[in-house]
Amino acid sequence: MPSRTRRSERPDGSRRRRLPMRLLLPLLVLVALMAMLMLRGYVHSEILADHRVRPEAATDKVPEKILDGGPVIDTRSGRTTSLNVPDHRMVLTFDDGPDPTWTPKVLDVLEKHHAHAVFFVTGTMTSRYPDLVKRMVDEGHEVGLHTFNHPDLSYQSEKRIDWELSQTQLAITGAAGIRTSLFRPPYSSFADAMDDRSWPVTEYIGSRGYITVVNNTDSEDWRKPGVAQIIRNATPKGGKGAVVLMHDSGGDRHQTVQALDRFLPDMQAKGYEFDNLTEALDAPSALTPVAGVDLWKGKAWTFLVQASDNVTAVLVVGLAVIGFLVISRFGLMFLLSAIHVRRVRRRGFRWGEPVTEPVSVLVPAYNEAKCIESTVRSLMQSDHPIEVIVIDDGSSDGTARIVEDLALPGVRVVRQLNAGKPAALNRGVANARYDLVVMMDGDTVFEPSTVRELVQPFGDRRVGAVAGNAKVGNKDTLIGAWQHIEYVMGFNLDRRMYDVLRCMPTIPGAVGAFRRTALERVGGMSDDTLAEDTDITMAIHRDGWRVVYAENARAWTEAPESVQQLWSQRYRWSYGTMQAIWKHRGALFDRGPSGRFGRVGLPLVSLFMVLAPLLAPLIDVFLIYGLVFGPTEKTIGAWFGVLAIQAACAVYSFVLDRERLTPLISLPLQQILYRQLMYVVLLQSWITALTGGRLRWQKLRRMGGVSAPPNAPAQSAKVAERRPVG
Repeated sequence: MPSRTRRSERPDGSRRRRLPMRLLLPLLVLVALMAMLMLRGYVHSEILADHRVRPEAATDKVPEKILDGGPVIDTRSGRTTSLNVPDHRMVLTFDDGPDPTWTPKVLDVLEKHHAHAVFFVTGTMTSRYPDLVKRMVDEGHEVGLHTFNHPDLSYQSEKRIDWELSQTQLAITGAAGIRTSLFRPPYSSFADAMDDRSWPVTEYIGSRGYITVVNNTDSEDWRKPGVAQIIRNATPKGGKGAVVLMHDSGGDRHQTVQALDRFLPDMQAKGYEFDNLTEALDAPSALTPVAGVDLWKGKAWTFLVQASDNVTAVLVVGLAVIGFLVISRFGLMFLLSAIHVRRVRRRGFRWGEPVTEPVSVLVPAYNEAKCIESTVRSLMQSDHPIEVIVIDDGSSDGTARIVEDLALPGVRVVRQLNAGKPAALNRGVANARYDLVVMMDGDTVFEPSTVRELVQPFGDRRVGAVAGNAKVGNKDTLIGAWQHIEYVMGFNLDRRMYDVLRCMPTIPGAVGAFRRTALERVGGMSDDTLAEDTDITMAIHRDGWRVVYAENARAWTEAPESVQQLWSQRYRWSYGTMQAIWKHRGALFDRGPSGRFGRVGLPLVSLFMVLAPLLAPLIDVFLIYGLVFGPTEKTIGAWFGVLAIQAACAVYSFVLDRERLTPLISLPLQQILYRQLMYVVLLQSWITALTGGRLRWQKLRRMGGVSAPPNAPAQSAKVAERRPVG
């Protein structure tokens, strides 16, 4: 049984409700998944990013010695000083990295020419590529902060500035185990470009313990002006010292790398030294080691970022897989359903000689008092000769007595102690008089032609079992309408597809027929799985029989009317299907018909009925991700594209089944709500399977909402004219 909401004792003796594991575990998985995606969106600057850039402002509040000073500005502890790099010493600075493509190339060139530099890294890139920052430090370069996601700090509050600093510092600590006191504001230029908007930020940065480093020589490599021009721009005049601005990220930097490889030896030949900043200023290193809790915080951060990227990469692969499976399934259903329809609806089509021999109809019943009379009376309208055997499986609500009191001709009741549906069906087969056996549920009603249509395929002696067309009878509620769409679109189109491929996985318990010989050869109904109908169908395939679909053999069944009942039913179905696949896995290695089913049927069932539904939530997860992080328009377009494919498939299936299209109005809502429930049910089934859990056969509570096929006159106590047998 599915777990129920648990209660525990409170200190005051009252009971506290606990969330059942079937809800708690999927909820935790969803929360963890969304947290990973949020982290990825944050690190990739898809949220909280601010790309505004302040226009130039007045400079009257900026000290003259700063405007006329050098590129190294120190406002720590109330200072207002600036420094220049000594002559013939050059500090190369690289902004916006690290980049997985260009930063290694820049580092290689620097190592080749024995030069040091300063890399002003962003928190987003450091978090994603921590190994490159570690390499920078290990090779003697200095790193500085360039904020986390590159906003213009003049627009930001002090709280946001602190956040930009601390998050970037955390990333650097996680990557290289150090802290840095160097900072470069985004969109900065020369010291004389400092204005009344940026100067207060520089003062505040100093109060937080950082030295601000701008530049006095701009290579303008971001413009990609050509290698020669980059070299000219980066060359200081008259042997003076310089802080040179370059970039190792933000686009194609091959010109920067090529220019650097020429620039370094040329300038070294002219007596220049390429140092990191503190080396050039003969000052203590700007980098200090971090240990203890702060170090582990940094490492935890980089680990989580790497995990979020890896999880997202896996999810993207999963999304590609589910996209392929969904499109493949719809394509196969369209194509093969059309083939099936053309084959069975062509003029003069026959399975073989018309089947007119009597049929035994088995009705397993356990506490079906609300439905059993309608079920049996619908059989009395049959236009094919039948006997009806109601197998009462230990009912406690008088089900057997109701049938006996009807005193209908050709109807027998067999009683047994409660042993489950498979045992009841086997008992029915043992008591059946005829070779053809129809099985139905105790909450289902047949049309007068259902039995006749269902047994006609047995005119082909190769056919061992026939699947009928199960339909939802109580579709006047929203849940009923959603299940109606599912039955018509999914189950019956699937059966047409599997019929053509000759690997039908399931004879529905509501309406199916078997050749008695086939049942006996495979040992009858088994209780090894919770999906006895899937189990027996696979066994019949493996024994070499054909299993086909009879589209006109319609049966109207009562679908669950509450979420709890729907949950219980689908949990049993999905878990039972997994059990059946596992039980018959040996067919993969068999020869003959069994091997064909194993290598065609089992993979298709596993892909379309187990794997695809398990991965399908990714469509909705990435819908939410796209709506929050973008690109919103493409995300919405892709989701509606998938919905359009599903709608086309649904319309096609409804037209084939001659159903009214009105219920399809609720299809978008079904995709948003109903599908989520099916996800959780399947996830719970997977958890049960992986943990080795066991479930017993579950009985749904019936409401008696289906008393007759649609458009049929209400059943009366008087039995209509029919063809009784025996």
